[in-house]
Amino acid sequence: MSSYFTKKCTDFLKDLTKNNNREWFNEHKEQFKEFVEKPFHAFIEELINQLREMDPKIQITSKEAVFRIYKDIRFSKDKTPYKEYMAALISKHGRKDHSTPGMYLELRQDGIQIYTGVYEPTKEQLTNIRYFIADHLNEFNKLLQQKPFIKRYGSIQGEKNKLIPADLKEAASKQALIYNKHFYCSCKLEKAWITSDKLIKELINCYKDAKAVNQFFEQAIQA
Repeated sequence: MSSYFTKKCTDFLKDLTKNNNREWFNEHKEQFKEFVEKPFHAFIEELINQLREMDPKIQITSKEAVFRIYKDIRFSKDKTPYKEYMAALISKHGRKDHSTPGMYLELRQDGIQIYTGVYEPTKEQLTNIRYFIADHLNEFNKLLQQKPFIKRYGSIQGEKNKLIPADLKEAASKQALIYNKHFYCSCKLEKAWITSDKLIKELINCYKDAKAVNQFFEQAIQA
């Protein structure tokens, strides 16, 4: 299978970082559609189709996964109107649900940034996760020590709370992640992967390497 992207894709994103204004973007909108937006949607659609074979719950389309390149600048100090990357969230509910474990990726000029895990859980979900970890400490610790997970992602990240319920403190002394407000991890594929015909296969490997940890979080959220 040939690559979905060419050098013209990364060249456009590179130029956009230097010309992040509406006038320039409108003048180059056809290049954006042809070399960035259209192939990105096709690429995400195929990635969804292949990930669905491992996780039948993923029944979304690329339209439900892909974020627009236009920024919401109403409450931002940075008033540049465009994101300098294309992004998609592949999970059961797509881009509208940040808490369900899945794969979030950003196609940037210098590579592909990947995030997975749980981000912005609701208060109820966070409570469920914390108590589920406390009740399954050995299982959770073993998952985090799996070699493919460590090699790909390293460890779980996320902002922490200073205070947690008193009945969780003993478990938290053995697993500090119970203090977390988010439970995510990340990795990066270098620029050469963007134009590689093996890109989808490598992203599937990224998904596989975090699958067991994400299944644990799915169980925790539903507990």
